[in-house]
Amino acid sequence: MKNVIMLLAFVFLAFFILSWMYGGPVGSSGEKRVFVVPKNQENFDIVQALESGKFIKNRQLFYFLKDIFLLHSKIQPGGYLLSDSMWAWDIVTKLNSAPDLVWVSFGGCLRKEQIGEILANALGWDNEELKKWDTVYTNTKPEYFEGVYYPDTYLIPKDETGEEVAKRLISRFNEKFAPLADKYVAANIRWVTGLRIASLIAREAAGKTDMHLISGIIWNRLNIGMPLQIDSTMQYTLGKNKNGNWWGDVDIKEKQSDSPYNSYLYKGLPPTPICSPNIDYIEAALHPEETSCLFYLHDKNGQIHCAETYEEHLKNIKTYLE
Repeated sequence: MKNVIMLLAFVFLAFFILSWMYGGPVGSSGEKRVFVVPKNQENFDIVQALESGKFIKNRQLFYFLKDIFLLHSKIQPGGYLLSDSMWAWDIVTKLNSAPDLVWVSFGGCLRKEQIGEILANALGWDNEELKKWDTVYTNTKPEYFEGVYYPDTYLIPKDETGEEVAKRLISRFNEKFAPLADKYVAANIRWVTGLRIASLIAREAAGKTDMHLISGIIWNRLNIGMPLQIDSTMQYTLGKNKNGNWWGDVDIKEKQSDSPYNSYLYKGLPPTPICSPNIDYIEAALHPEETSCLFYLHDKNGQIHCAETYEEHLKNIKTYLE
């Protein structure tokens, strides 16, 4: 028994000395930097990443610490604030806690309230902060009311305010739109106009295969002064339905409701975008497919069928939907 105790004491002493020699701080500035753990941790060597980032001195020692303290836990993806003055076991402890920055992803073409719900869930916002996102942070300028909260993957500090997050998403939109800015000017299309059209395309298209065709049909309707008659504009003005769906079915009676977003009653584009489209749809609004069609529908397989006249459109309805 005495020998066992002495052996354990020796191991502990050796571990302490090694930790002191190789597990100490890399520096002494105390400056915090973000260490990123990706969402997909497959093939991600966290120890190698820590060494490359100059957060630890000795890879072998940290592998040992990791095996001891992180054996039964999974490091959460996100960003961790580490400094060069942290000891190896401090870093282990930090990585075993909740991240300081969290990954937030959203795709498709979502309205700002949907984006707010995703952000609130990820960042732990209360109802008051979510309400401010819907009414204040996304309403600083008329052109920022909707459409500029770019769909992407973000690494966001958990203590970042809703106002700061809104600016972050707008900044990403500006970055993505920049290569197309001069092309929109050359085409004499205001960017806010293009964004409204892009949002309609995004909600109506089945994907990249038909977005340019739908763009061409929307432009055709606008050019001849025909009402757009697009259900997604009505879905937008109706908001969330009783089933919790923001984009529910539109009843024929609702197409008579008075709203500036009612594209059955009013000609032209809705007053704002109806969602935040990605750059593919913004590009499609700028480059519509040349077509003589004015009507379209998608069959049960998502295949688009267009028609030049309403009579042809009715035939398509019978052929592909009934």
